[in-house]
Amino acid sequence: MILLLTSDPRDDPEAADAGTADWLAHLEEAMPEETIHTVWTDYDPGDIDIAVIVQPPPGSLAHLPNLVWIHSLWAGVETILADETIPPDIPIVRLQDPHMADTIAEAAAMHVLALHRQMPGYRALQNEHTWKDLGYAETSETRVGILGLGLMGSAAARVLAMLGFAVMGWSTTPKNIDGVESFVGESGLADMAAKTDILVNLLPLTPATERIMSSGLFDRLPTGARIVNLGRGPHVDDDDLLGALDTGRVAHASLDVFWEEPLPADHPFWDHPLITITPHVAAPTGRLTGSRIVADNVRRYRAEGIIPEAVDRRLAY
Repeated sequence: MILLLTSDPRDDPEAADAGTADWLAHLEEAMPEETIHTVWTDYDPGDIDIAVIVQPPPGSLAHLPNLVWIHSLWAGVETILADETIPPDIPIVRLQDPHMADTIAEAAAMHVLALHRQMPGYRALQNEHTWKDLGYAETSETRVGILGLGLMGSAAARVLAMLGFAVMGWSTTPKNIDGVESFVGESGLADMAAKTDILVNLLPLTPATERIMSSGLFDRLPTGARIVNLGRGPHVDDDDLLGALDTGRVAHASLDVFWEEPLPADHPFWDHPLITITPHVAAPTGRLTGSRIVADNVRRYRAEGIIPEAVDRRLAY
């Protein structure tokens, strides 16, 4: 049997209940042959062998003695990995949804185009009632560096390359993507940063990538570079970013994710003139496509005993 556990990142019980009901409806439609329990239903914890989850509170799975594997409904699994009550031998499968990759590519293109076409500058001029042409550059003259060339980063790189940008990407292993220059390792990161006009982060959050967007990286960017963070909030050192913006090292930052969400009302990012904020909306998980992927994975496990490729706990993705 399957246990569905979801939580709302805003810690809103009513919204969390609605989110669970929505996921339950889609999952039941995708695999009607399965019995799916939630916190609302009575079940024997010993009957549960698969948990399908969205960032539940730590300890939520500790009562399941026969749990075989976990399927996350999010691409990121850092919160699940931090739950010390989950035995290290329980495979954790993250959702890898091509539809989500398309959505994140769309968001990356939106933010990069807005920066390329100087929309923050025009917004400021509008506030001042000033009519002024800020000029135009060909997309081929703007160099976009992408941190992370996994499923989502590769999708974003392809879209940006199709738009004519000079696209580069940094990853742990070399990638072969048409129109995208590949960089690897510490030296590769430094080399790419030195040539980057707009830096887009799409890395998974791991101990190695936390605070990767800090003064050490900002100082390697050309003066006046812009950044886009669509990964996770802890990828950015908030104080270092504010310092880089205030000195002009970074000209603008478009941020979709934050250390604490919702972003506290008194956070300095809200009122900073060189920061654009969106409320973690770059790539919402698609209920329809996500449920179908989970259903296919569960059916294969039932038929063949094969668990999908699990997260490498050492790498945290």
